[in-house]
Amino acid sequence: MIQTVVKRDGRVVGYNEEKIKAAIRKAMLCTDTGEDEALIQKITDRIGMTGNARMTVEEIQDKVEIELMKSARKDVAKRYIAYRDQRNIARRAKTRDIFLEIIEAKNNDVTRENANMNTDSPAGMMMKFASETTKPFVDDYLLTAAVKQAVKNNYLHIHDKDYYPTKSLTCVQHPLDRILEHGFVAGHGESRPAKRIETASVIACISLETAQNEMHGGQAIPAFDFYLAPFVRKSFVEEIKNLEQLTSQDLHHLYDAELKDYIRKDLDGLEGEERMLQHAINKTVGRVHQSMEAFIHNMNTIHSRGGNQVVFSSINYGTDTSAEGRCVIREILLSTYEGVGNGATAIFPIQIWKKKRGVSYLPEDPNYDLYELACKVTARRFFPNFLNLDATFNRSEDWKADDPKRYEHEVATMGCRTRVFENRYGAKTSVGRGNISFSTINIVRLAIEVSNIKDKEERITRFFEKLDDILDLTARQLNERFNFQKTALAKQFPLVMSVLWNGSDKLDRNDTIESVINQGTLGIGFIGLAECLIALVGKHHGESDEAQQLGLKIVSHMRSRANEYCEQYGHNYSVLATPAEGLSGKFTKKDRQTFGVIPGVTDKDYYTNSNHVPVYYHCSPRHKAKIEAPYHELTRGGHIFYVEIDGDATHNEKSIMQIVDMMDQYNLGYGSVNHNRNHCPNCGYENADKNAEHCPKCGAKFETIQRITGYLVGTTDRWNSGKLAELHDRIVHK
Repeated sequence: MIQTVVKRDGRVVGYNEEKIKAAIRKAMLCTDTGEDEALIQKITDRIGMTGNARMTVEEIQDKVEIELMKSARKDVAKRYIAYRDQRNIARRAKTRDIFLEIIEAKNNDVTRENANMNTDSPAGMMMKFASETTKPFVDDYLLTAAVKQAVKNNYLHIHDKDYYPTKSLTCVQHPLDRILEHGFVAGHGESRPAKRIETASVIACISLETAQNEMHGGQAIPAFDFYLAPFVRKSFVEEIKNLEQLTSQDLHHLYDAELKDYIRKDLDGLEGEERMLQHAINKTVGRVHQSMEAFIHNMNTIHSRGGNQVVFSSINYGTDTSAEGRCVIREILLSTYEGVGNGATAIFPIQIWKKKRGVSYLPEDPNYDLYELACKVTARRFFPNFLNLDATFNRSEDWKADDPKRYEHEVATMGCRTRVFENRYGAKTSVGRGNISFSTINIVRLAIEVSNIKDKEERITRFFEKLDDILDLTARQLNERFNFQKTALAKQFPLVMSVLWNGSDKLDRNDTIESVINQGTLGIGFIGLAECLIALVGKHHGESDEAQQLGLKIVSHMRSRANEYCEQYGHNYSVLATPAEGLSGKFTKKDRQTFGVIPGVTDKDYYTNSNHVPVYYHCSPRHKAKIEAPYHELTRGGHIFYVEIDGDATHNEKSIMQIVDMMDQYNLGYGSVNHNRNHCPNCGYENADKNAEHCPKCGAKFETIQRITGYLVGTTDRWNSGKLAELHDRIVHK
């Protein structure tokens, strides 16, 4: 006897024979003979009594077909089968339409969900096919009914949902020294330890590429300068040995020569060992420069994830004050300044300058000259971004200036903004850790739903009640995903779970990853604080102190609840200022369909990213910094501060330094500067004219570099409609 029924979405419900009767009755009404209540009851009783205790909807429908075919009403059986086929086709119609859009290379929000992915290529198309068919599977079999409903009703977005079944993690900060010193095995290839700068550079690329295929987020190196510095010295020693062979002299006493810096100089006027020493330095600098060129070139051409996506890579540097570390920093900056190919701006890796007083920020600091160079490079090439190690929440009590491994106590970030530092279950560090997964709350919708409550106090109280409900659901959903991810075996992630993730070296191939991944973070993100505040009090936080205080109260509350979830579930929960790309338009579109056009809220094609002041709001960089700064301390899962500047930044690098000074003054954690830059792919000509579409020298169409959620793109052809609308609204901060 049937007692329960498993629905198509995986939910288990009680058996209801009336649904069988209704389905047979619909089929009978489509025939000339009409209804036969006696036959309907007879078939329903037989199915209910002879069925198993638990059956699926499909199994029950199969039995209905069999019973109808056995009866005298073959005409009803045909109608029932035809109706069933029509329903199946209707259920598949949405997937069919999406597939056709991918096949026809249509430019829409499905195919342009990620501007770093070429979905027009065969590999890109295959990835989108897989993505769009995997998401329904996740909905039907991996999400609870409450979570699925929250996603359907536009309260919650689960990032990288198509990767959910793979059990992969989001991102990791590569402890590159482990690989460079000991080598690693990736696929069918094996890498020996590096001995020279060229090899170290290549291994760094391979590490990032290999891990990208094992994870669903980005890859970063937390201390690029520290990791590569030893191989500058090894290459220098190689050059000294080459001179020994050439001159038949014993120069081993120069192997450990104390060098203040690696600076190329003319050999004219130099004699003896001084000449040979400078020759070795010149050769070493040349090799380092070529290695940095190769690294940048590789990171813009090596593809991952089936060959359709450039590795989403980031490197952090700036605090190694050794001669070798400074050499790495200088040459990566100079290579970036020169550009790739015909002088084009390199999109990857996202580069992050670690700003720290006493090291790399003030005129008396040892790396101040390199900081000046970094600002010059940013003025032309957008990178590096700037990470403020002096922000109160970015400091570590374990950091010591004379510690050769002090980078282990320096925060590092993924270029898009993801931050991992605090740790309840291990050392406070960014190295060897990353985000496990994250989900984003649509706080705008919560605000819209209470906006018709006239009493302001009651309206805001009701908003926080709704916020608590969705926060609880999000924390539970992330814990459910964690419990699914932790069952993965180490062998499923050969590099990440053997070398990169802290503690993974203690795992056997067939061990689950449960014992090590809790050092990562679970991110609770949010989007549209500006629109949320407009719905609640009529203005956003950039234009109203009342709105600013309410905004801080909202995000502070989220931070407080995240701390509670840490204790409740035993994880590193954090609040993330979501870098919404595809999501910025998705939430808005659905809310507009439900609530209509609401001025200042749903009247655009996007919600403002996280806690940013809206891109269309006219204000000074200082005002923007003052408003956004307090949110950085609250959003320790990741944040970023943007400033749009006007004119040709290449002639105004001091403006970049002024922005970094504001970051220091207002306790901002991480920031970058946007400006206009046109590049001619034909002749290499560049200018900053916003109205120019074609090169004045050769007439070719300009490539215009733009920043989207932290990374750069040389074309907006792959941007979705929401981000294109946001780009159109961006104004210069003056």
